[in-house]
Amino acid sequence: MEQENPVRHETEVHFWGNTPEDEYYKQQGIKASRSSYTSPRGLSLFTRSWLPVSTDPPLGVMCMVHGYGNDISWTFQSTAIFLAQMGFACFGLDIEGHGKSQGLKGFVPNVDLVVQDCLSFFDSIKNDTQFNGLPFFLYGESMGGAICLLIHLASPKGFDGAVLVAPMCKISDNIKPRWPIPDILLFVAKFMPTLAIVPAASILHKSIKVESKVPIAEMNPVRYRGKPRLGTVVELLRVTDCLSQNLRSVAIPFIVLHGSMDVVTDPKVSESLYEEASSEDKTIKIYDGMLHSLLFGETDENIEIVRHDILSWLNGRCRRENVEN
Repeated sequence: MEQENPVRHETEVHFWGNTPEDEYYKQQGIKASRSSYTSPRGLSLFTRSWLPVSTDPPLGVMCMVHGYGNDISWTFQSTAIFLAQMGFACFGLDIEGHGKSQGLKGFVPNVDLVVQDCLSFFDSIKNDTQFNGLPFFLYGESMGGAICLLIHLASPKGFDGAVLVAPMCKISDNIKPRWPIPDILLFVAKFMPTLAIVPAASILHKSIKVESKVPIAEMNPVRYRGKPRLGTVVELLRVTDCLSQNLRSVAIPFIVLHGSMDVVTDPKVSESLYEEASSEDKTIKIYDGMLHSLLFGETDENIEIVRHDILSWLNGRCRRENVEN
């Protein structure tokens, strides 16, 4: 991993307001940095870290992956900040075509290469001696949850557990275009994969329950706002179809969390993951009435419920690691 740079004072707006990053992190009782990482295929990826101040060494390390169209610098980092406050060292990266990383915005031509990018970056964290002996956890939201499962399948012994928030193990039929549009798009994608013409309802409005939070999410300066690109949709359909057919291969300890009213990713597929996975240690939480954005778009009370469940699960596995060691 390339040397991290301390967060600088900035005039840009953040999801929390105008307070500069370094000042805000200090107020939150954590330390943070941002940097870049060059993957083995030469792709420049934007990265961040959020580290606890009061816990030395940290309880564990969180390797975090955001969802489609999202990035690590807006509301996604609210969870990383919370986990750092709770004693976990957190690391995340903007995947190809997202946020401040290299690539055409909103274009993910090959998820398998993204998985290798993530594995390489997370392995660089493992090589840092200050984290020797600590449990390493994957954390993914939506498409990031699917990527975390693919990371696990690519490196079955590489991580000690996974937190999967509304994972995109299958794209919900509620947001898929109707036949014969998919067949037409599949044909056109072979010749014009970057074309942003896929008809799709606004995922943002379908994800967030609290209306006053929608404008905050929309303010994100680097969020991809265009229509889904043909090649990205075809690739996501491919990998989610592959995942949904290989749930039995999942053996990592995990907790999967999903809103019962999620119309972006299907909670029934999370139930199938829980039932079919070969993991001996697996937990599922289905939250009645909650939507897709469990850790930002819900009421503050609901967010606290989800956070508590994640933290309880992580603390239980960290204690187990300490006893076994």
